[in-house]
Amino acid sequence: MRESQFWQLMRDEFGPGYAPVLADQLVITRFQLTAADALACGVRPREVWEAICEQQEVPPERRWGKDRPPKR
Repeated sequence: MRESQFWQLMRDEFGPGYAPVLADQLVITRFQLTAADALACGVRPREVWEAICEQQEVPPERRWGKDRPPKR
């Protein structure tokens, strides 16, 4: 997963206004860092996303964002 995909998933699940706030303020228990800090420290975006989903109890069916038509 690329970091851009991570941010798209964050916006899809938490909204464009709340996603950056959550990334900057929620301390992820698994890393003892915020999402923004974990990414800056080199934690893979997929690991950060999975940890946020677990901690925020995002249902499995919503963990991969909205369906979008393929790019041409």
